[in-house]
Amino acid sequence: MMVFGEPYEASNGSVIITVSRGGRRGCPGRAIGIYTVTAAGATWTPAMDASRHAMIGVCTGLLAALISTLAVLHRPPWPEMTERVMLALAEARIAERRR
Repeated sequence: MMVFGEPYEASNGSVIITVSRGGRRGCPGRAIGIYTVTAAGATWTPAMDASRHAMIGVCTGLLAALISTLAVLHRPPWPEMTERVMLALAEARIAERRR
């Protein structure tokens, strides 16, 4: 249900009317936007909920961090350092010194 606020007359002669969505069961309503009525006509300006945009950004960042962490844990970007690989490197260094 849309609820229209009291018309407010600004100093430049335009009339501003707020519009909100009515709350249910005692919950507060949510702003939808405003109508601005001037001699040239009426314009609609929608309200922007900045907290919703911020929450989307935070969730996107957390999801990206989680995916990159899982990728690194699954297969690290550094070389594989197992005992077999370390012995092969040591033997290659010893053979190189003998030359």
